[in-house]
Amino acid sequence: MKIALCQINPIIGNLEYNKDKIIKGYERGVKAKADLVIFPELSLVGYPPLDLVEKEEFRIAVNKKINELAKITGDVGLLFGAITEDDDLIGTNIHNSAVLCYNGEVQFIQPKSLIPNYDVFDEMRYFEAAKGVFVHEFKGEKLGISVCEDIWNDADYWYRRRYSEDPVEKLMKKGASILINISASPYSFGKRKERLEMLSILCEQNKLPLAYVCSVGVQTDLVFDGASMCFDKKGKLARLGATYKEDFILFDTEHDEEIKAVVEKSFEEEVLSSLIYGVREYFEKMKFKKAVVGLSGGLDSAFVTYIGVEALGKENIHVVLMPSKYSSGGSVTDSEKLIKNLGISSTNVSIQPVVEEALKQLSQKLEKKPAKLTEENIQARIRGVYLMAFSNNDNYLVLTTGNKSELAVGYCTLYGDMSGSLAVIADVYKSDLYRIANFINRKKEIIPKEIITKAPSAELSPNQKDQDDLPPYELLDKILKMYLEENKEYNEITSIIKDDKVVKKVLRMVDLNEFKRRQAAPALRVSRKAFGYGRRYPIVQGWRN
Repeated sequence: MKIALCQINPIIGNLEYNKDKIIKGYERGVKAKADLVIFPELSLVGYPPLDLVEKEEFRIAVNKKINELAKITGDVGLLFGAITEDDDLIGTNIHNSAVLCYNGEVQFIQPKSLIPNYDVFDEMRYFEAAKGVFVHEFKGEKLGISVCEDIWNDADYWYRRRYSEDPVEKLMKKGASILINISASPYSFGKRKERLEMLSILCEQNKLPLAYVCSVGVQTDLVFDGASMCFDKKGKLARLGATYKEDFILFDTEHDEEIKAVVEKSFEEEVLSSLIYGVREYFEKMKFKKAVVGLSGGLDSAFVTYIGVEALGKENIHVVLMPSKYSSGGSVTDSEKLIKNLGISSTNVSIQPVVEEALKQLSQKLEKKPAKLTEENIQARIRGVYLMAFSNNDNYLVLTTGNKSELAVGYCTLYGDMSGSLAVIADVYKSDLYRIANFINRKKEIIPKEIITKAPSAELSPNQKDQDDLPPYELLDKILKMYLEENKEYNEITSIIKDDKVVKKVLRMVDLNEFKRRQAAPALRVSRKAFGYGRRYPIVQGWRN
């Protein structure tokens, strides 16, 4: 069977736009003489649709579009993802389904069986599991159709499975001759290799070909990388879709042979590509063209500025230098060197007059001199006022520049450096930023070496350094990764770090600063556990306080 995989980039809730993409992909598949044209999970509605699913008006509109798509089909099959309803169910009555159409009608619907409820997935809030799984006979083959998570529970691959049942195993027992999985699987580093290994073992063990089609695009903080994959019945990779862009792949289940391909590149290249793609997509879908960044002379803001230029073009990036009396001369000269290297526009405005007036007025109202921390935060917040003024006045979106290490321990100022529309590097540890910065500079110096080598400082008080308040970033990030991403317990971390005071301090800072993260801009997700929707901890709590 010839299967056309249409790796598309839908927009959540824009049903007409998504329907048109599906029609164009189907027509291309027909011209390519495919037997079946397939699209990703929830490709008609976009993933994740969240509470849109609960709106009856939305569900009625989705059903109308499903029927409109069915009517354009001939004898070539069209398989796409959508929400469907079942009045016989107890619960939401709503399914996340694969819909198969041909000859002008909806011929088969396979709802998703495994409904994920972990990390960024909250499908149990909206969807009910399938009552069962069934193969569908089409053009001499028995199609074993599954939806995303349904294929991530193979007993031959996972040491510990999340679910007691395996829908794909049931499909094979019912005689499936071809496996098809429609997916919307968010990217994090290492996941693409994991997909390859898991799907390859599945096909090899069961001697069946597989077409796996995945979404591409960015939906707020979630990056979908594409990289759709096809495997022959020996488990060999036969087709690989492009990463970070739409693609059309034609797969012959009987005749396509193994290809040699690099599925995932280095950490530095992958994370950089994801962040650049994330910014570009966010701006396109939000219908903005220009960004403004507060450029401090430090690595974080330099890194975000570089990403902005790569994503939007140098003509669409404006940076604002906002020195105070505590700013070093290097913070300005290093920034100016970066500005020249990138060819971007800039404004230099001292915040000192505004800071002094604010402190004067506050001293009168407080009836005493503001505390050191108060004075530091006032500076950060005045910088936020300037950036938001540029945003309002010139139609810029503000890119925030805080990294994951800072956000984890609250080393950032609410309504100050946290102000903005998108947190570009809030899922990248500080120590990893150094690695990626050196990767950026591998051919020529783009980020000035002075910015990379200088000791990190917020420059909000005399001779201030980050390490005055925090452990060295290499140590801090090691603790954070164990706590946040590996979910290790306090005793496990201390057994490795051998310094219980440092571990206790770091974990306490993480827990107590949840209130800041709850108010932060959405952070582009590139790790297995990012702040935001995928990590939900209570703000008011008594554990380890």
